[in-house]
Amino acid sequence: MSPSAPPEGAPQHPPRLARPYPLPRVRTPDQALPGPAGTEEFWAGVREHGNPLVTPDPDGEADHAAVTYLWRGAPGTRAVQVMPNKLADPRSPEAGLMEHLPGTDVWHWTVRLRDDWRGTYDLCVDDGSGPESGDPDYWRWLRGRRQSDPFNPRTLPRRWGGTPIPYTRLPAAPSAADWEPRDDIPHGTVSEHRVPSDHLGADRRVWLYRPPADPEAETGTAAGAGPEAEELPLLVLLDGEHWQPGLGVADLLDNLMADGRLPRLAAVLPESVDASTRWAELTCRPEYVGFLTRELLPWAEGVLPITVDPARTVIAGQSLGGLTAAYAAYAAPGRFGNVLAQSGSFWWPDGPDAEWLTRALADSPRLPVRFWLSFGEQEWVALPAAGRLRDTLAAAGYDDAVYREFNGGHDYLCWRTELADGLVELLSHR
Repeated sequence: MSPSAPPEGAPQHPPRLARPYPLPRVRTPDQALPGPAGTEEFWAGVREHGNPLVTPDPDGEADHAAVTYLWRGAPGTRAVQVMPNKLADPRSPEAGLMEHLPGTDVWHWTVRLRDDWRGTYDLCVDDGSGPESGDPDYWRWLRGRRQSDPFNPRTLPRRWGGTPIPYTRLPAAPSAADWEPRDDIPHGTVSEHRVPSDHLGADRRVWLYRPPADPEAETGTAAGAGPEAEELPLLVLLDGEHWQPGLGVADLLDNLMADGRLPRLAAVLPESVDASTRWAELTCRPEYVGFLTRELLPWAEGVLPITVDPARTVIAGQSLGGLTAAYAAYAAPGRFGNVLAQSGSFWWPDGPDAEWLTRALADSPRLPVRFWLSFGEQEWVALPAAGRLRDTLAAAGYDDAVYREFNGGHDYLCWRTELADGLVELLSHR
């Protein structure tokens, strides 16, 4: 198939690849389990310090740690499965099963990790009410038995709703302080809208971020007639329903602008609707780029004085959104001059036309587009294609492309700090 025509009808799933290296399981350290005083004192300590427990590396490496996840079982508990993001392989679910400490209500599971790791995780509990472990449907049933972690108050909103998902952040992991709301700075405003779309065949919800007013413009010391007289740099951030109502990206933008790390900018955040719509539209679809360039951005230009300069426009996305961000710049480089793609699904599609966009970029002249790409070190499905995209961009003359890997998985916990770094890199000097 010609690279100018994206394939249609591809499977709606990534490649079925098994974990290529062993899960770094280790024996649970004695200090992470109850001593002679008994389990009541032990669980009181867990409640005070939080789950998981982090203890020194059993191999003595200063930059590693033993991370022990715990669950307090009931008399009927038959199994507990822990699924840290991209550490446990869903195709080998038994690897995530906790061990039961005999004679107690303590279930435990320990993994050895570098101390800059962070990730969300699920706890799935077999309370004795379902099928036996040998049943063909057992693992699917267990995966649906997610439980909140009563010993970990650190959570993020879960994609597509549901109970919040707990997370772990080891001591050397990047800080998320840029996401904390601050009372001592100016705040932008966020409004929700519905934008009609002939390209997509339905209206779409969109969140529009308007930056705080420029104090110099308000006092008459800056050129222009008012606080928004200049053309604002623009961020187009896909999966808008999760980034703003869910994660509150407006706080990040407020903080970065207040600290002088970003210029005043506007942001447009279109929704993805649901998982099936996302697969249908965020897979190199020309009609979706038509929605962005011919409907969404002209609408936004009628509301705010946003730039039409591609060099001051960033399109950002994660997973399929990262693939779509790169495709939008490939298809419309005259509108999108900066791509911020996190854990992009550049393997797409699964099958004979694999890595279609990478081949399309290799066969095209060098575009006036800057790429900022990041991936998790545990993303064994995405990394092979990511490496080939990196090499393709280098061979095609994209000397300013950035590629980096973080110690994490396919995870909004990681993506939120990566988003901040990428925006600063792409826009702070423009």
